[in-house]
Amino acid sequence: MKSFLITCCLSLLTVLVWAQISPYYNWGNLNSQARLDSLQTALKNTTNDTVRMVIFRDLGLFYVESKTDSSLYFLDQQMTIAKNLELKLWEAAAYDDIGYSLKKSGNYILSLQKFLEGIKIAENSGTEKSMWYTSYFTKEKITGIARLMLLGNIYNDLAGLYWLRGDTNKAMASQWKAREIAERIDDKVLLSFINMNLGSYNFELNNLDSALVYLKEAQLNVDKSGFRNYKGNILRNIGRVYARMGNMQLARKYFANSIHSNLNSSNQSNLADSYISMASLLKDSGETDSSLSYATKGLTIYRSNGELLGMFQAYTTLTSIFKQLHRIDSAFRYQELAIALKDSLNNVEKVKQFTNIGFEEQLKIQELQKANDRYESNVRLYASLIGLTIVLLIALLLYRNNKQKQKANTILETTLSNLKSTQSQLIQSEKMASLGELTAGIAHEIQNPLNFVNNFSEVNTELIDELKSERSKVKSERDDALQDELLNDLAENEKKINHHGKRADAIVKGMLQHSQSSSGTKEATDINLLADECLRLSYHGLRVKDKSFNATIPIAIGTDFDPSLQKINIIPQDIGRVLLNLYNNAFYAVSEKQKQSGAEYEPVITVSTKKNARNIEIKVADNGNGIPQKIVDKIFQPFFTTKPTGQGTGLGLSLSYDIIKAHGGEIKVVTKEGEGIE
Repeated sequence: MKSFLITCCLSLLTVLVWAQISPYYNWGNLNSQARLDSLQTALKNTTNDTVRMVIFRDLGLFYVESKTDSSLYFLDQQMTIAKNLELKLWEAAAYDDIGYSLKKSGNYILSLQKFLEGIKIAENSGTEKSMWYTSYFTKEKITGIARLMLLGNIYNDLAGLYWLRGDTNKAMASQWKAREIAERIDDKVLLSFINMNLGSYNFELNNLDSALVYLKEAQLNVDKSGFRNYKGNILRNIGRVYARMGNMQLARKYFANSIHSNLNSSNQSNLADSYISMASLLKDSGETDSSLSYATKGLTIYRSNGELLGMFQAYTTLTSIFKQLHRIDSAFRYQELAIALKDSLNNVEKVKQFTNIGFEEQLKIQELQKANDRYESNVRLYASLIGLTIVLLIALLLYRNNKQKQKANTILETTLSNLKSTQSQLIQSEKMASLGELTAGIAHEIQNPLNFVNNFSEVNTELIDELKSERSKVKSERDDALQDELLNDLAENEKKINHHGKRADAIVKGMLQHSQSSSGTKEATDINLLADECLRLSYHGLRVKDKSFNATIPIAIGTDFDPSLQKINIIPQDIGRVLLNLYNNAFYAVSEKQKQSGAEYEPVITVSTKKNARNIEIKVADNGNGIPQKIVDKIFQPFFTTKPTGQGTGLGLSLSYDIIKAHGGEIKVVTKEGEGIE
């Protein structure tokens, strides 16, 4: 047990010593065998997960510029431990390093996903709470600086990915985000990366003066930070700028310095680039033997690393050198190799172009996610502000009314009572809405028999006057016959007055029956008579309410009542309200379609009753516009309406549904959009 503890302590001490020398950035000599041996020994001698996580990251970075498969293996191990330990910033660091390795291997889609996952974590300041071993990330040992440093690095690497995909605007935008963060925390190492990349981008865009400014600034950042792993690449790019400017002497000097720097840091990939740049410069200067030596060295490294693009550049350079040496066979051999590799690269590029579709989709997903995050953030902000406002108002009210708690309780109880009363009134209002719409129709119905009563009363008055006049005259057989005729007319008129009086009485009784609140008592009711009566009331009510209703083309109303129906026990007021709601909806539907379709449309409404084995079926159908199938399930929900604002409360069908259910029945709907509803 004691030896185990000693081993763990020694492993942790090894990692801490590295950290003190080179926290986060300084990976020592990237391809130093001594460093590799130390890392492997430390990994064998520890079972502590946090220590193993650090070692896995260092091993992943050891291979990042040479063997991407090995790099990804070790970085995945780091990711697994970070997730298990819930160390979010270590997880974000793994996403960044894995994204960088995937970018180097050409897996751009997966690389983008990793970078975006890393940014999502690093942008959340809450992840600082789960920070472990802060000194590994920053000498200041401040979690906030560590998080920002990591975020800046991810944006810097993401910029490189965008540049490879040809998206200059996104590359520059990400690069400037990274630079803003680096300047805020004064991270010289990160600034050296950023300025190195900005110099390379401007060189590719042929902005040579700007490229030189950025690269010189990157060189200055390297010297201040002490992190020299990529100094050789910076020096090589400065040499390339001078070469393009035509200053071969300075270009040669910087190429030589870059080779020396890359040898010191064992950065093989950048060393091969420096060799090829020097070889091209010497070839153009006529120093073909030296040029051949440098080109051969570069090709050897590219082959070892499996860098196809570098091998193609080396083959092309060697072809030119051998042509210059008049060694045609060798020139021809390397030209063939270059052509074969170019075909391979073209195939790879075609694959990349194909996968670029997925890359663009990932970008769209990223933008949509950002928009959604912004929306959710705004919603949370507004909700917080509203909540805060409400809390402040409540606090103010409580403070002001602290000495009047009893009064406040009384007010609250009154308010609750009023609210319940308002809700009841709203429901009752909807129940009575159909009656309110039919008031004019009922008045119209009553007016007809009253007109008959009045007219026949006036005629009887005239007949009585005429009879009196005839009686005062001398009697004769003709006079008796005339008087008999007048008496018969009076009798007929009295019958008509009696008939229409009873009709008016029935209408008034029906009106009172519909207007009174439901007693909840079921009565034996003639369904056919109730359906017909409600149909007429609804029709006349809508005619009086809407002057344009039925004006252009009369509505064909058909009834098919089953004569075998017997009276059944129902609450007639409630079932009447259901029928009125259904009729009103049907008349509204055909009226709206009539306004839209004009004279070509013939509105039809049919009502039928039928006795089935276990129930009575009432069917109301119209040939209006129907309703979309997707909202059929919603029409019985309270306050849901398809009518324009202000023309419906959305309670009619909901109440109808409840009434039918209370009677032990069911209400169904069949609709065909554009053709009608049943």
